[in-house]
Amino acid sequence: MNKAADLKRIVTELADQRGVFRPEAYLFALEALEQAMQSQTTPEHITGTDLLEWIVLLGRERYGPMAPDVFSSWGVHNTLDFGRIVFHLVDRDLLRKREEDSLTDFLDKFDFEDAFSLKVFKGQV
Repeated sequence: MNKAADLKRIVTELADQRGVFRPEAYLFALEALEQAMQSQTTPEHITGTDLLEWIVLLGRERYGPMAPDVFSSWGVHNTLDFGRIVFHLVDRDLLRKREEDSLTDFLDKFDFEDAFSLKVFKGQV
C-alpha cells in the first residue's frame, strides 16, 4: 500500500474512533498544513493561527462561499473544531505539537460565514 492510502486508512480509523468529524475534515486540515509548510522558505513551526489562515485560503479556493456548508457536513462548525482535529491528529502521532501549543489557539478566531461570504469573492472585503 502507498503512503496516501495508508494515511487515508489511518484517518478513516481515527474518524470512526472519535465519531465527531468525517475523514475529509482531517485530510483537509492536513492538506492545509502541508501547504502552510511548503509556503515557508525555512521549515518552522506552524501555529494554530497560521494553519487557520491556510484553511481559509484552501477553503476559498476549493469550495468558495460553500465552504461553511462543506465544513458543516464534515462536523466542523467553527475554528475550535479545526483545533480539535489537529489535537486528534497529535494524539494519533500524525502531528507533533510544542509545549506552548494549545487548543485555545483555535478558539473563536473567525466566523466561517464571514470568512467565506460572497463579499470576499467580489473583492469587497
